[in-house]
Amino acid sequence: MKKKSAAALPAEKLYTPCDPALFDFATTADLKPLEEMVGQDRAVQAVRFAVGMRHDGFNLYALGPEGLGKASLVRRTLVKEAAARAAPGDWCYVNNFKDSHKPLALKLPSGRGRPLREDMDRLVDDLGAAIPATFESDEFRNRKGVVEEKFKENHEDRLRAIRQRAEDQNVALIRTPVGLALAPVRDGEILNPQEFEELPDKEKAARKAALEGLQTELEGMLAEAPKWEKEQREQIRALVREVTAFAVDHLIDELKKRWEDVPEVLEYLEAVRRDVVDNVGDFLPQEKDGKPSVFGPERPGLAGSGPLRRYQVNLMVDNGATQGAPIVEEDHPTQPNLVGRIEHLSQFGTLVTDFNLIKAGALHRANGGYLILDVRKLLAQPFAYESLKRALQSRRVRIESAAESLGWTSTQTLEPEPIPLEVKVVLLGDPMLYYLLGHYDPDFGELFKVAADFDTRMDRSPEAALQYASLIAAIAAKEGLRPLDRGAVARVVEQGSRLAEDAEKLTTHMASVADLVREADFWAGQAGAKTVEAAHVQQAIDAWIYRSDRIRERLQEEILRGTLVVETQGEKVGEINGLAVLMLDSYSFGKPTRISCRVRIGRGDLLDIEREVALGGPLHTKGVLILTSYLSTRYARELPLSLSASLVFEQSYGGIDGDSASSAELYALLSAISGVPIKQNFAVTGSVDQNGRVQVIGGVNEKVEGFFDLCRARGLTGDQGVLIPAANVKHLMLKKDVVDAVRADKFHLFAVETVDQGIEILTGLPAGAPDDKGEYPIGSVNRAVAGGLAAFTRKARQLASEAGGGRQQSANGNGQRSS
Repeated sequence: MKKKSAAALPAEKLYTPCDPALFDFATTADLKPLEEMVGQDRAVQAVRFAVGMRHDGFNLYALGPEGLGKASLVRRTLVKEAAARAAPGDWCYVNNFKDSHKPLALKLPSGRGRPLREDMDRLVDDLGAAIPATFESDEFRNRKGVVEEKFKENHEDRLRAIRQRAEDQNVALIRTPVGLALAPVRDGEILNPQEFEELPDKEKAARKAALEGLQTELEGMLAEAPKWEKEQREQIRALVREVTAFAVDHLIDELKKRWEDVPEVLEYLEAVRRDVVDNVGDFLPQEKDGKPSVFGPERPGLAGSGPLRRYQVNLMVDNGATQGAPIVEEDHPTQPNLVGRIEHLSQFGTLVTDFNLIKAGALHRANGGYLILDVRKLLAQPFAYESLKRALQSRRVRIESAAESLGWTSTQTLEPEPIPLEVKVVLLGDPMLYYLLGHYDPDFGELFKVAADFDTRMDRSPEAALQYASLIAAIAAKEGLRPLDRGAVARVVEQGSRLAEDAEKLTTHMASVADLVREADFWAGQAGAKTVEAAHVQQAIDAWIYRSDRIRERLQEEILRGTLVVETQGEKVGEINGLAVLMLDSYSFGKPTRISCRVRIGRGDLLDIEREVALGGPLHTKGVLILTSYLSTRYARELPLSLSASLVFEQSYGGIDGDSASSAELYALLSAISGVPIKQNFAVTGSVDQNGRVQVIGGVNEKVEGFFDLCRARGLTGDQGVLIPAANVKHLMLKKDVVDAVRADKFHLFAVETVDQGIEILTGLPAGAPDDKGEYPIGSVNRAVAGGLAAFTRKARQLASEAGGGRQQSANGNGQRSS
């Protein structure tokens, strides 16, 4: 059996310092700044693999807590990879002259989109000047006059022939306000109706027949007039098309020479040529007399823009200034911001749109390159994640609104041609979301096949300390901070172990390290120092704790005032000081709490009051259930466990989870059963297994410091201390005041491996080992526990026997009465 003093930890075990002599520089200004990520070799390889992999589905999910430098590593890797690649082409949307609500996507070589847009704007301006000038020329007017004169002469010839025949038959062709009319004539005078009726019947009949024949011929001629007018317009329209083509062809042909290396543009320019010829009236003043125009009907356009807007080029993505592949970070990944949107204008109370109002999304801008997204922000936006998956699966970007996705839209809108997609997507997020997506979304694993798992810790070694120093030099150089001397760097390394909660590790949470360096620089500036020293780093740590420490101070104040009962002297049966860790944002601290246990005769039930009132979490409940197994297998293997016990965290008003108090609860239970008191000048942390081994727990530094602060406030007596699992010794990075108190023998830490070791320290009695008969030595705690359980069993049997005898006697009495 080990003695108590053998488990007491020396001060050297409580803190692992970093020797400034390890560094061969005077200040970090002498170091070359480190640009690479430290302690993330696994993640670095994964990022490089994903970025270099060209096959579909090998998109990247970088997982790890915030502040590890995920985004920085991804950016640096992407910048190097993107620089070696050619810039992707530009993307434009142009009008579809066959179906205007389905705009066409046009891909151009990098940097050619803006010139095409300018060329089309210039073409429209040139056409706007050339076409009206052509139609105002004498040549066009003469040719148009010839056509019009031809039809006019034809009309006059027909009318002259009818007039001549009418004169031959004594009929006059006269013009009236309502048109042409025929009237009988005699001696050059028109007969009125009365005079006509007085004519001889034979003559009257002849004249009527002549009038009717001429009237039929005149009506036939008048009926053919619209046809003549239509033929005239068609001939003039053909003339207009011929003249327009003459004015347009040389402009478009000249433009085509500059784009002969882009077949898609040549095809588009041909469509423009045909549309301009078909709709030349858009370039000319419209006739106001209401008659059909030979130049075509007026085409509507958006307010203030006119119909010529359809010849513009909507430059969606301009990579003219892009060096290498594009790298796009979308901070607000809504569905429209990802896949693009179609904007609308209000015109006469109605929302209208055209292809010029199509706006690019992040996928368009990142096409041919890389897109970085925060997965939490992505999942927070409706339809954004599904739209991203659909684009990656189909390898096309289709612009649609949320209403279209749900089928809720009933108004006609645009259907832009989808754009082919070639992009590498990088999601940044925490591990929980990665595993949840992998579990619940069957598409996730197919689309994001590479995971870059960022570690929160790295091994602490001389090489790692030098890397820390170079990293600190990079932070100071980048942000213009004062250089740190060797002592300051050593103190930052020590704090890195404290943040990692392990003396043999260093944190890779570079955001915390960078913040510490910045704050130390501030305090150095306050002191007027030119170099940051260890004292400034310590001052930054102390100031940060002070800013976050209000609640811990209030809780300790309530303990000191007796509002919260925690004893640090004396002995109690069934009571022990447990240690919990409270976390408020990024600040955590230890809180002593009183755990009590009461026992009575029962059926082996161990009542967890915290669980009964729904304050205990599943891990805490698991720890309590292990205690029942430990008791029954060690002390009552061949006997029934005839007790009931209740365990509770006294004055606890919030939820409790974790099994780090299970050893303390077991000590309280053993004390309550045996009647052996526990020294209250100790606090205990550690979980326990079914065999009585004390297991590692988290937050050991905060727990020790929490009880130490209380003891120091009441006055250190030299017999106070904390029991921790032996496996937690390597995690100790305690504050200087705790280390100094241990060194001065005013406070103690005990590393225990088993419950027996712990109970000896807490009671001052030997735990006792069983002999060959399974009996524990007299005066040991284990014998007292076994005796207490045996007493409960005997009493339970006695009560059961008495109860059974009473029932038998009652049955006999009944039998006698019945006989």
